[in-house]
Amino acid sequence: MLNFNFQNETKIIFGKEQESKVGKEVKKYADKVLLHYGGGSIKRFGTYDGIINSLKEAGVEVVELGGVKPNPRLGLIKEGIEICRKEDIDLILAVGGGSVIDSAKSIAVGVPYAGDVWDFFLGKEKISKAVPVGVVLTIPAAGSESSSGAVVTKMDGQLKRSIGSSLIRPKFAILNPELTTTLPNYQTACGAADIMAHVMERYFTNTENVDLTDRLAESTLKTVIKNTPLAIKENENYAARAEVMWASTIAHNGLLGTGREEDWSSHLIEHELSGIYDVAHGAGLAVVFPAWMEYVYQHDLERFAQFAVRVWDLDPDFKDLEWTARQGIKKTREFFASIGLPVTLAELDIPADRLKEMADKCTAQGPVGNFVKLSSEDVVNIYKLALK
Repeated sequence: MLNFNFQNETKIIFGKEQESKVGKEVKKYADKVLLHYGGGSIKRFGTYDGIINSLKEAGVEVVELGGVKPNPRLGLIKEGIEICRKEDIDLILAVGGGSVIDSAKSIAVGVPYAGDVWDFFLGKEKISKAVPVGVVLTIPAAGSESSSGAVVTKMDGQLKRSIGSSLIRPKFAILNPELTTTLPNYQTACGAADIMAHVMERYFTNTENVDLTDRLAESTLKTVIKNTPLAIKENENYAARAEVMWASTIAHNGLLGTGREEDWSSHLIEHELSGIYDVAHGAGLAVVFPAWMEYVYQHDLERFAQFAVRVWDLDPDFKDLEWTARQGIKKTREFFASIGLPVTLAELDIPADRLKEMADKCTAQGPVGNFVKLSSEDVVNIYKLALK
């Protein structure tokens, strides 16, 4: 196990009707907020009205900025930065899923910075200040509600890039599983793939003697595998949705990565898909992750066999670890397909004509990943495994 520091200051407020407390929580930090959200769903299903009423009751002035799209756009973030400066905003309240939260975090770091906020995503500047962010989560997936990261798409150049800093962890996150019952099944499934990918990026490690976090990761994966089909079959199954929502947070709040090297190549490989083709991030991960597994599993057959046995409850073949490992990969791909996700690039309508371009962009700063260092050629090969 590696040395580590772990600190997560996000206050989690979990359960039924907890969004009614948002005004009280916001008031601790702000008298004036930017209410940031996506499309019209929070208005159609009443979430918007409840939040506005709670904020007004707490004496909080509200400025709004909607319109966040999946794979949040740099253009809207820059608009939000200007609004926050003009209106002297004290806190940004993100109501939505990972795209809304990541957009809010990006606005938060851009407000006190005199230059172009994209500088942070290019690594030209380090984050030293940020406006506080609060969250009402409506889509369990990205784990951004208590993570230190954010991912944004710049349409000019079709680039999807990330930032990370403890300064952008939300001050609080309200998690009411009831708010997820109106999600389309496809969105629920994409969220599950995202959650599982966050766990697996940490699970496949070269670090030895990490049995505790192995077990935590395995139980989180098994929880998502068990409860996602229930949530899809029974949209109002509160128990199943509560398990998935809490798993989303645990998967990406830093806990499962303590003391171990993490990988993150699959996320970077997928970012090129959603950056160019604007596919749902979870759907892209359902395609990329099993292909990555196929490409690297021989690097550590024992770990992949452990994954197959502990996560998928497969009987091991003690004389053929490779067979056991491959069965775990097969089960992963089959699970994604069973909940309605694509598992090939063909299903995403992504052709083979830009694989080299995507691989070169993915590895522009050098090899990606830690479990196995991947060159541009390696990434091309993974894309090829994902084609069909």
